[in-house]
Amino acid sequence: MSGPQLQVIGDPVLHSKSPLLHRAMLSMLGLDLPYTAHVVPKGGLPEYLAWAKAHQVIGFNATMPHKEDLIPLMDRLDEDATRIGAVNTVCLREGRFIGHNTDAGGCLAALVESGLWPRSQVVVLGAGGAAKAVALKLAASGAQRVWVCNRTVSKAQALADADPHRVLAAADFSPRTLAGLCAQAQLVVNCTNLGMAGCGQFQDFSFLDALPREAGVFDLIYHPTETRLLAQARARGLAVSNGLPMLVHQAVLALEYFLDRPLDRGSMARAATAALTGAAS
Repeated sequence: MSGPQLQVIGDPVLHSKSPLLHRAMLSMLGLDLPYTAHVVPKGGLPEYLAWAKAHQVIGFNATMPHKEDLIPLMDRLDEDATRIGAVNTVCLREGRFIGHNTDAGGCLAALVESGLWPRSQVVVLGAGGAAKAVALKLAASGAQRVWVCNRTVSKAQALADADPHRVLAAADFSPRTLAGLCAQAQLVVNCTNLGMAGCGQFQDFSFLDALPREAGVFDLIYHPTETRLLAQARARGLAVSNGLPMLVHQAVLALEYFLDRPLDRGSMARAATAALTGAAS
């Protein structure tokens, strides 16, 4: 392929929605800039980066298993990538690789759009990469306390220890603990795969009863569009949102980095959302 191009890399990656989202936004902008998925196995990043330089890849998104492995290979990192310790968007500028993380910014933008932000007390479920991005971003964006709840408390503690200057606390995942924390919280963010198609399920939703009436529940999962967690929260009169807005806003932020200019985020988000919902119908 000749000329500038964009890609998403990972293994597996051919299922990625990134090409669909970016092609829709690029089309709206009137840009003939190819965006394709490229399988890169774990350990193959050095070879890929050399290949990218030689083939005019001006930017790429990265998914598993490369987000953390990209960190030492970058020439420069943005603030979120440095804080989180993971890169999911890379730009090539004058032969230098610049690493960004749009998980954090995409989540925050989605929460604002959904009317679920700002909130002062937040419960984050899970302690993986997505949870780390969300917890650290919300702690840095005005939350007075963020509780990270995980079945393995040591993993939650490791996440909380990642930013000792902000108010983070680790806790277990038992219904009793969750209920106690939810009684003090205004927002619950599910960063686990519980409720995702083909994965496990929450065994107990009673912790939702402890949330104040004005609280909200945000689930990073977008397939199915309404998880049992969201259905249970909605039945209790709580404000809810799935992960589709986050997916869209991540793509918008990435495209701004790729093109090195601000975009009309509203119109870009509408184009990306239309492409996703059209593909699903």
